[in-house]
Amino acid sequence: MYPTSGGGIGNWLLLVGLPLIIGLWAQWRVKSAFNKWGEVRATSGISGAQAARDILQAAQITDVEVLETNDFLGDHYNPTNKTLHLSSKVYHEPSVASLGIAAHECGHAIQHARAYAPLKVRMAIVPVTMVASNMLQYVFIGAFLFQFWGLLTIGIYCLLAVLAFQVITLPVEFDASRRAKIILQQMGMVQAGAEVTGVNRVLNAAALTYVGAVVATLGNLIYMIMLRGNRE
Repeated sequence: MYPTSGGGIGNWLLLVGLPLIIGLWAQWRVKSAFNKWGEVRATSGISGAQAARDILQAAQITDVEVLETNDFLGDHYNPTNKTLHLSSKVYHEPSVASLGIAAHECGHAIQHARAYAPLKVRMAIVPVTMVASNMLQYVFIGAFLFQFWGLLTIGIYCLLAVLAFQVITLPVEFDASRRAKIILQQMGMVQAGAEVTGVNRVLNAAALTYVGAVVATLGNLIYMIMLRGNRE
């Protein structure tokens, strides 16, 4: 989203530029934490893939498949087909970071199996969010490049849909990390001290990216509302 004379460069820097910087910083924190703790071997010596399968088995979840993906930090749980995807490094290596990430994704699988309410809500609004996200790029092009300012109203509703998705994502992600931290210690996959600290830092850094996304979308939304107000 670009600054205009109507919104003012100061408003743009505060509401769009600053959240963008925060988001980039959060992403850097994740990569930094993963790179550091990805080099620290867990005492248990098990890979992320094996940890995931053991956690799922302990939770009596037998219908989730653990798969390898080539995307760096592309780890995720897909509730539509019950597949748990781990990036190659996480899948194969017995590092503290690998165990933390694998356990976090298992946390989502456990949420799904236990019908965790925020996850059910997030799944329900995914289609609307995807449509809204796809529409935003055309709204930005039409409004800011071709000055079709009437599109700002559509953009506001799209951003509201995206923001709702991101807000409901926060408890889903925080709960998955909470479960992961408890499970890893209960099952003896990480040891108290440096290993627990490493898991906490990796998962806490990942949580910052979701908070950053909410801040960025909220800033964009407020800025767009101000722009529309200036043109009424």
